[in-house]
Amino acid sequence: MIRSESYIKSGLTPSVDVFWILTTQWRGQSIGWAGDPNTRTPHLDRAARAGVIIEQAVANHPFGPFSRASILTGRPTDEVGVSDYFDPLPADCPTVAHAFSRAGYETAWFGKWHLGPKLRGPPPVGEVHARQPIPPDRRGGFGWWEGFEGGFLNRDPWLHGSGWREPTQVRGYQSDILVDRLLRYLEARTSESPLFSVLSLEPPHPPYDGLPDDIIIPDPAGIILRENVPVGGEVEQRARREYAAYCGQIEATDRALGRLLDRLEDRDRPYLLVFTSVHGDMHGSLGLFRKGWPHEESIRVPLLFLSPGRLKPAQRADGVFGLIDLGATSLGLIGSQGAPEVGGRDQSGWLRGECAGPTETFIRMPSVPPFPPNCPKAWSGIRGMGRTTVWNSDGSPWLDLDQRGQS
Repeated sequence: MIRSESYIKSGLTPSVDVFWILTTQWRGQSIGWAGDPNTRTPHLDRAARAGVIIEQAVANHPFGPFSRASILTGRPTDEVGVSDYFDPLPADCPTVAHAFSRAGYETAWFGKWHLGPKLRGPPPVGEVHARQPIPPDRRGGFGWWEGFEGGFLNRDPWLHGSGWREPTQVRGYQSDILVDRLLRYLEARTSESPLFSVLSLEPPHPPYDGLPDDIIIPDPAGIILRENVPVGGEVEQRARREYAAYCGQIEATDRALGRLLDRLEDRDRPYLLVFTSVHGDMHGSLGLFRKGWPHEESIRVPLLFLSPGRLKPAQRADGVFGLIDLGATSLGLIGSQGAPEVGGRDQSGWLRGECAGPTETFIRMPSVPPFPPNCPKAWSGIRGMGRTTVWNSDGSPWLDLDQRGQS
């Protein structure tokens, strides 16, 4: 069981290590604590029973590079120079890593970056993007950085950066490998300074093959689809086939994260752990697939804050949390406020039960990445407690929906 001691030693409260887990394309509906009957997430469900769940967490920009840029900076992507899928995060752009460094933290990054200069020629899936080096001045200010730009290799990823002379392929399942790298880093670390670390995973992003051999994919015929998936045709068949494999990726990643959760529980250091995803996936809902859409399956993501002894366990916070506020809120939870390096709003008082949560956040797709079947149009909108209102890029109305996707 996850402990809940106050970790007070000699009358002093030590600094809190902060761990972010950022997955990719893990939608908010597809996890045990949300009631999905298809997914197996025992480790994250156990963590949720000791933490605070945000049931209405929203990716403000529901596409990989845009979402990561806004999460790390606390600002809309067009304000930080990432208006197109191929735009890199500027080398001089302040990030949450700079804010934590100024607060006395050491910083470390493990895994998918997807914020460097992107190659337009090669297909996005494959070794070329996975081996693309990210120079030190483009690593967002993280002191320790080992990872990869992209490639979507759920098995046998390539790693480079701190501790690596050149990009090297590592055999195994990506989530297992990156958890191992973080655990080794923690074991070797001798500093008493607090740590801010990001574990950035591609799973459960497609392509969905390449699972560990002992993960059994559910029978597609037995998948219980969401009510808004059209039945009786190719959309249903595709949704069943892809969602079954998606569940396998989720189970394998949950298992890998279980080892990290166990290690953090055993360490004699207080910590704050945040688990979320940079966006979701439609998986056939409303007849649509992938992300970039303003619908719930695309914009809503799982979000868990776990800090034994500091946040009340087994809480479900009522309100709308935009991921753009993740940096300011994490800093607020460790008592570091007013960081000029990051934008966003500090929602730590809400998570501690001191005030009500926000009732809306903005959502936006600044441009159209050239990768169908993702959303083929740019748009902007507001995600409120009960409705989502969306406008086309020219300002004309597009959608006005409740959270079931109905007009």
